[in-house]
Amino acid sequence: MTFYLRYNFFMDSYKFYYPVQIRYGDLDPMWHVNNARFLTIIEAARITYYIQLGLFDGRHFHNLDSIVANVHLSFLAPILLGQTIRVGIRTSRLGNKSMVVDSVIEDQESGKTLATCQTIMVSYNHQTGKSQSIPEKWRQVISAYEGIPPGPEPA
Repeated sequence: MTFYLRYNFFMDSYKFYYPVQIRYGDLDPMWHVNNARFLTIIEAARITYYIQLGLFDGRHFHNLDSIVANVHLSFLAPILLGQTIRVGIRTSRLGNKSMVVDSVIEDQESGKTLATCQTIMVSYNHQTGKSQSIPEKWRQVISAYEGIPPGPEPA
């Protein structure tokens, strides 16, 4: 029997999915997606999630007010060449300066979970080089989209 630790077990669904076609360059000598590519795939989905929510323009990375602080990635099954996958992205918690972003990589045809990931994102001001409170716009948009509490009031 397998048990999976989930941060927010009340939140089982993802509203945002990002489709991915596996390319030859994603593979390692064992003919499955190299473990380092998983984070790149998840990053592309996370950036698209921010763009879709109107939190990032997709052009000026210094305007992207968050950086990765911690990643926990669980590999559950190999991903093969030609396999069509999708990445679910959701924000499950908003703190003062950080938020928890959950990801799931699934086989698009079968729905089988291939990997899960939890990323701690820290709100960051690139001009000052320091962490900051999550911007109110981010807090409002994410809270409304995900149906989660907006978290603590910004300092």
